[in-house]
Amino acid sequence: MAHPVLVFVIFGVVYLGMILGRFPRLALDRTGIVLLGAIVLLEAGAVSLDEGDSGIDVPTILLLFSFMIISAQFRLGGFYTKVSRHIADLPLPPEMLLGVVIVTVGLLSALLTNDIVCLAVTPVLGWGCLRRGYNPLPFFLALACASNIGSALTLIGNPQNMLIGEYLSLSFRSYTLFAALPVGLSLLFLWGVLLVLFRGKWRREITGVLPPEEHPFDGWQTFKGCLILTVVVGLFLFSSLPRDLTALGGAGVLLLSRKMASRRTLELVDWQLLILFLGLFVVNRGFEAAGGLEMLENLLASSGISLASPLWLYGVTTGLSNLVSNVPGVMLLLPLVREIPGAGEMLALASTFAGNLLLLGSIANIIVAGEAERMGVPFTWKEHARVGIPVTLGSLGVGLLSTFFL
Repeated sequence: MAHPVLVFVIFGVVYLGMILGRFPRLALDRTGIVLLGAIVLLEAGAVSLDEGDSGIDVPTILLLFSFMIISAQFRLGGFYTKVSRHIADLPLPPEMLLGVVIVTVGLLSALLTNDIVCLAVTPVLGWGCLRRGYNPLPFFLALACASNIGSALTLIGNPQNMLIGEYLSLSFRSYTLFAALPVGLSLLFLWGVLLVLFRGKWRREITGVLPPEEHPFDGWQTFKGCLILTVVVGLFLFSSLPRDLTALGGAGVLLLSRKMASRRTLELVDWQLLILFLGLFVVNRGFEAAGGLEMLENLLASSGISLASPLWLYGVTTGLSNLVSNVPGVMLLLPLVREIPGAGEMLALASTFAGNLLLLGSIANIIVAGEAERMGVPFTWKEHARVGIPVTLGSLGVGLLSTFFL
């Protein structure tokens, strides 16, 4: 059995790596750091893979993997391209077009993984704006922020919500009803902030940008994806079947295809994210087994911080989500709030809304920023903060108020 000091050191190094992103003179990214930390703990005997003692939440992994497959079906079927081109070609003034983007992206992100939505929609939407002489920046900001906000609507919209839903066995229907009002108001607030900040700045000419590579639209493959998604979400809403196995069954049906090779679908699975989840489960399990959670609870109590208070829970979650990212932050907090009524719903909203605060707060932001830079559109942390900070504060405020109706 590994000495607790070794476990705490490894835990500290891993979470420091999550904050910094990498260590000097080492070619390790966040996933590599977490994986290496998990390997050390396994080799030292701090965590065992026997009898389920690894801490790995298999249902969460299966649910996340399954929705990556479902999202890949829509991408390969050209659905995202079709929707993006249709939006970009709507005969609307930029202010109204912005509202359409916010609503569409918010709804898509609630049902499909928001990172994949951003990855597929950004280049097509940006190119459509450039063709019409529109400034792409407000649309990119709307896309990033709306994908984060919209993904809070359900327990399948983003990885941390999947984890919270499975870990705490939250009702899919009850959570969606709870989140509907704060998500809707937050999307409306996002639109208002962008209209104010970009008033009179809707036009911009950018030349020398090549059109993006697009997946041709396949009606049959898109129909299959829509049918499976509808059935899966319907079962989530109106049955007590295990969500992980339900989604996995739907993913399995989609892999049965005469035209779409399974290799192409599996290539779109975010294996890095899955490995990050697995590694964090192991690292956090080692920390818990060594008595780390009790120490953390005592530290919070001695500091006068009570996670049973919605204000403290929102504040701590927002801080952790922007310090180490929302997934590891949620993993750390979940064991501390599992006995607190309503904490799961609050944690899901807070960790998701907090992703809009800073550019590095969510992968969706980084995806959109990278594509914007490729097009020559300045999407810096300052540009993002002008929108992200007020939107996050507004969203968290609405979410905090909604907790009183739990």
